[in-house]
Amino acid sequence: MIRALTSVRCAVKHNGNKKCITNRWLTSSSSSSSKSNIKHAKTRAGSGNIDSADGGVKDGVHMSMIPRGPVSWAGLGLVAVAAASAVSYYKIERERRLENAMGKIVSTGKPAIGGPWSLVDLDGNLVTNKSFEGKWILLYFGFARCPDICPSEMVKVGKVMDTLKKEYPELEKNVKPIFVSVDPARDSLKALKEYAKDFHPSYIFLTGSPEQVQQMAKKYRVYVSKADETEDGDYLVDHSIVIYFHDDTGDIADCFTQSMRPSDVVDKVVERMTFVQPIQ
Repeated sequence: MIRALTSVRCAVKHNGNKKCITNRWLTSSSSSSSKSNIKHAKTRAGSGNIDSADGGVKDGVHMSMIPRGPVSWAGLGLVAVAAASAVSYYKIERERRLENAMGKIVSTGKPAIGGPWSLVDLDGNLVTNKSFEGKWILLYFGFARCPDICPSEMVKVGKVMDTLKKEYPELEKNVKPIFVSVDPARDSLKALKEYAKDFHPSYIFLTGSPEQVQQMAKKYRVYVSKADETEDGDYLVDHSIVIYFHDDTGDIADCFTQSMRPSDVVDKVVERMTFVQPIQ
């Protein structure tokens, strides 16, 4: 509280009369009490904040009522959930943007990805993009030592082929699934032949020299990078997870991301091939 203090000084003049001079100034009544409080103040451990003897008040809240202390397991759990949600949102948003971008590419009629390429099949025969003219292609980039994602996506394509054969047999005859290895250093023809036994029989497996694979991956804007390399030279390969769908002229018709179910892919394939949206 602010108080006004008054001081009066009196002096005697030569004529015997007194002349009084009045001085006024403002002072804070809390200054003395603050010094007293600081003397008896205590600091909460780890906070660096001083609590006054009466508990302290800041912005109308008693400082002693504000919880402090070690981080609880519940708090750490909430942080972990929030982080996981952020990662999931990022992946979904990335796939959504990719799908939108591909939709724009299709609508303009001029693909921004793809182009001429040449590789070899499991029999060592030269195969190019011209080899599949007149066919619709489901193209996937992966590697034989992929522990989970590649097999999952390839099984999905196999289910798409089975559904097409059952419900749209005339369309299925014109669709070819192709697997291109992004790990030519380890995916030899022998290794790919063994790998092919685990997947749909209609799959066509292709590989080539590192230069051929790199050129094709670049044209399709496929991200490829070594990861988790060990001392003995073993490693994984980080790569884009996209299934490219070419029409019978070799142009990109659509693309399918990891989040899409086999039924979603079937619907899109039928829609692109017939220009008619399937009845749900």
